[in-house]
Amino acid sequence: MIEERSPEPAEQPPPGPEPADAAPADVAPELERDVDTPPAAEQLSEAQLEALLFVAERPLTRREIATLAGVDRATVDERLGDLEVALADRGIRLVLSADRVELVTAPDAGALIARYVGADAIRLSPASLETLAIVAYRQPVTKASVERIRGVDSDYTIRSLLHRRLVVELGRSDAPGRPFLYGTGFEFLERFGLTSLEELPPLDVDVAARLVEEDESAGIADAAGLASAAAADEEPQPASPDAG
Repeated sequence: MIEERSPEPAEQPPPGPEPADAAPADVAPELERDVDTPPAAEQLSEAQLEALLFVAERPLTRREIATLAGVDRATVDERLGDLEVALADRGIRLVLSADRVELVTAPDAGALIARYVGADAIRLSPASLETLAIVAYRQPVTKASVERIRGVDSDYTIRSLLHRRLVVELGRSDAPGRPFLYGTGFEFLERFGLTSLEELPPLDVDVAARLVEEDESAGIADAAGLASAAAADEEPQPASPDAG
């Protein structure tokens, strides 16, 4: 008698590693779709903006704030407006100068803060105040323009104001010699309790007319300097003794 044998089971391949891109069976389909979704941009709140400006060791630009918060410039401008209104009656104020923003103490708290730090504010001489006023209303302005208006040498006074950071360098002029251009900085706004240069009081009519006359004379002087320089360049040079 021939014994019947049951067929042997087919050999199964050894288990291999799962494909790298295979998702676990217990992961919900909606979570799979979110794996490659970039995170949404953070919304900048008024409190966040205030905290950022509070810890900043220097004025920040609107672009820097937008980059740090991951928002657009319009959002930054909107939050700055909200913060400026919110701080209007408080001990900390928002100061905007061109594209830069900074938190400063309120002007009416200056005397109390000065007593706390143990020193009163540095007093400015009449010459420094006069020079600072010219720079504030004429900026950007060169030292030569300041001296034409004052009628005296102003090198020491400008250097003193630069040291106190009431006046800052804004670049160089296109006039002959490319002199430095000066303007006011944040220290000026904070010292005189201003939030922007638009809050400067209007000039007296006579003073404004004097500045206009100075502008015209400065333009004539600059044009004459350029003409002299051009004439010097075009003037024929004497022949060299060695020329054959």
